[in-house]
Amino acid sequence: MGKSIPIGLLFSRTGPYWAPGQQGFYGALAAIAEVNGSGLFPFELTATIADPEGNTDRYASLCRDMIRQTGLRHVVGCITSWSRKEVIPVVEKADALLWYPCVYEGFEASENVVYVAACANQHLLPLLDYIVPRFGRDAFLVGSNYIWGWETNRIAREVLHHSGGEVLGERYVPIGDVDIYHIIAEIRAKRPSFVLNNLIGPSSYAFLKAYHELGLADPAFAADVRPILSCNLYESEASLVGDAIAGHYTVSCYFQSLRTEANETFLKAVGGRAGTAPVTAFFAESYASVLLIAKAIREAGTDAIAEVLAAAKAEPFSSPFGESRVDGRTNHVLMPAHIGRARADGSFEVVHQALQAIEPDPFLTRTQLGVPGSDAKASSRGTHLRVVQ
Repeated sequence: MGKSIPIGLLFSRTGPYWAPGQQGFYGALAAIAEVNGSGLFPFELTATIADPEGNTDRYASLCRDMIRQTGLRHVVGCITSWSRKEVIPVVEKADALLWYPCVYEGFEASENVVYVAACANQHLLPLLDYIVPRFGRDAFLVGSNYIWGWETNRIAREVLHHSGGEVLGERYVPIGDVDIYHIIAEIRAKRPSFVLNNLIGPSSYAFLKAYHELGLADPAFAADVRPILSCNLYESEASLVGDAIAGHYTVSCYFQSLRTEANETFLKAVGGRAGTAPVTAFFAESYASVLLIAKAIREAGTDAIAEVLAAAKAEPFSSPFGESRVDGRTNHVLMPAHIGRARADGSFEVVHQALQAIEPDPFLTRTQLGVPGSDAKASSRGTHLRVVQ
């Protein structure tokens, strides 16, 4: 094991979803600086940086170039499922590991990926469990036109079906598209109990602002009456939306406003570093990814991926989102699901603080669908074939 170990950072810090990309990038840099300054590791980490600029076609080639040029074996990055799926064949062929620090829809597992973020049973399902009893069972689903939007809305549709609810509409727009007033008009006509927002980047910001205008024109669509729910909208993006975000809900493994010992320790450690105004889940998950890599390399005595992966799975680890571990069956990390209600300043009031992390179930084979307490049509899961509504 050499004195210097390269770590690839593959984040789009420009382009349509630059805000979460920057947060992931700065979180990884903060952890690299902490490792190198701690004196606790017999090596230093060096960052090899690439910015695909939000162009999905560039992720695979940039990842391949980083690996070829430096011999690195660990890449932290990607924000969208589309980009992750472009990179997976590269790391599988090159015998490298992708540490993916972003919520995603599930239904995937690779021996060459460690999923340091939540899948659907760790974000969407707890969010619906909280919202449906408070606001109702009928939803309108919106999403960016790619796998995150499609699959997350598909799962939501099935959960609502099992809970006696109904999907009143489902619409998609291309990534970056801000022409969404036709969707607002349809929502106004159909009057759902809530809206599930799986848009990303400028599309999401435009939708939230347009919905806020609707709420001002018609109080029946105020946030405290018919809220918007998001699984991937955090503090740095909420601040871009302005006061139009106020009152709407997000689920996350991490909020800067969490009052926990782990968060206090984390914020003190990263205070004043770039990207910490505010700190978001993307920052925290990337930060945790790098620390997990460094500790596993130290334990394994090598950066070879089989040994590092085994070391990462062997023991629990401390993180900004609390004590956690890598699930040995799926390479997914156990994650808590906190529910936050946005304030006008872009921060979140934590209205439900999870008491423990949730075991990952990326394929939803062990998870009961249907909101607890609802008049579920068929909430239990079996091994039989079923029709997806």
